Amino acid sequence: MITVLKSALQTTVQDQGRRGLRHLGVGAAGPMDRLSFSVANLLVGNPPDAAGLELTLPPARLRFETPCEFALTGADCAARLDDQPVPIGRRIYAAGAQVLHLSAPLHAAIAYLAVAGGLSTPEVMGSRSTDVQARFGGLEGRALRAGDVLTTRAATASAATARAALTAAAATTPSVLLPQLGEQIRILPGPEYDEFEADAREALVAATWIVSTQSNRMAYRLDGPLLKRERGTDLRSHAVFPGVVQVPPGGTPMVLMADAQATGGYPRIASVIAADLGRLAQRRPATALHFALETRAGARVAWQKQQTYLQRLRRSLLQ
Repeated sequence: MITVLKSALQTTVQDQGRRGLRHLGVGAAGPMDRLSFSVANLLVGNPPDAAGLELTLPPARLRFETPCEFALTGADCAARLDDQPVPIGRRIYAAGAQVLHLSAPLHAAIAYLAVAGGLSTPEVMGSRSTDVQARFGGLEGRALRAGDVLTTRAATASAATARAALTAAAATTPSVLLPQLGEQIRILPGPEYDEFEADAREALVAATWIVSTQSNRMAYRLDGPLLKRERGTDLRSHAVFPGVVQVPPGGTPMVLMADAQATGGYPRIASVIAADLGRLAQRRPATALHFALETRAGARVAWQKQQTYLQRLRRSLLQ
């Protein structure tokens, strides 16, 4: 069991999310940075769909009530287990009654905690993920707060696999597991891209965009120049998904994130490629980014590189 002593700005239970339900108006939820989340589960020998914690903008404190093995990925929060430093990207053993301290992030914004066996919360529509906007999943459909207690599931990895994972993880440098931020986020033109003024299309890739403090798991709002559309006709409601860059009537773009609604009516000027959506998610409020146009072929290559990295890591942990 794990007791929350102090929550981060937002701490939620997440797994890989709900799939195949958007036609019913149900969003996917799941981790904002899927790559970091997947790596955490791999390090502790969990199946890909095991539930873990997403901690947005710590500090936070968690107490392991029972012995377990865990791994941290994503933001580097100078973590400590009691008084001992905890590196990210490592499989760590925690004895009962030990406290994990996460400080304010030194790098990125979101940390992930995976525990061997995963977290045991009720499944809702096939997933344990918390949909904060819709208020279901996870623990009572809400962010965690001090005093909450989470139950862990029995670990499935054998002792031999655990030792192999520990050895392989120790050989992995932390820099490989840190989110590769940079300021450039690659995008594809959206369905209404050509309906925007030429100046707006140019500004989309030329301007410096600032992640608004009004951002959340549903959408990241971006401060910068206003993007004007040549055609002022209303659009019919259409399907949307994480990564879509919408432009409301005021001209301020927003990127839909993990808790995005299933439909919308704002024009879609672009879409962040899947491989870069986690990098965008790790941008802190008030930090800058730039968009760069990518081709569909380039987007596929970038995604395949991430999947190849995960496959190689999985093989190394099982050797």
